[in-house]
Amino acid sequence: MENQLIEIAQRIKTMREILEISHETMAEQLGISKEDYLEHESGNRDFSFTFLYGCAKIFGIDIVELITGEAPKLSFYTIVRKNSGLPIKRRAGFTYNHLAYSFKNKKAEPFLVKAPYSEEAQHQPIALSQHEGQEFDYILSGSLKVAMEDHIEVLHEGDSIFYDSGHGHGMIACGGEECVFLALVLGEKEENDNE
Repeated sequence: MENQLIEIAQRIKTMREILEISHETMAEQLGISKEDYLEHESGNRDFSFTFLYGCAKIFGIDIVELITGEAPKLSFYTIVRKNSGLPIKRRAGFTYNHLAYSFKNKKAEPFLVKAPYSEEAQHQPIALSQHEGQEFDYILSGSLKVAMEDHIEVLHEGDSIFYDSGHGHGMIACGGEECVFLALVLGEKEENDNE
């Protein structure tokens, strides 16, 4: 995991330098301080999905390319078999498996997410993040406590939520067991989209 962190940090630094983007500009576009950005780029701080997604967007590349160093190649279809996918460990305890990692020019990022249950987390505020675009989460098993800024919702198996991910959002498993859900992250809406 630590080697992967260093490799991703190096890819981010290399892309920033190739594109001649300053540390200040990266920090500003990511909505973080320059110091926080430098901690990430040096590999001293783990990456959130929001950070990686933002960097990939700034660089104009697929998030998978930042994570693996290889660009997706398929453009017609891709299959990911049960219990596979590109594993991404970007939040303590949570596991994300990217379900379309080999498909290029994606309009959405599909993930199978496993959120562990933590009794301690039940008594703390849910950490919020935000990124451009929209997100759809569908609960496959367990229960998920979702914070939408100052609103709290509890979702159970078969429930779903669709939201503007530019607003603060966060989630934890609840109900005493792990929660497994499908997360579909959609990029920002095109300005000239008439639908």
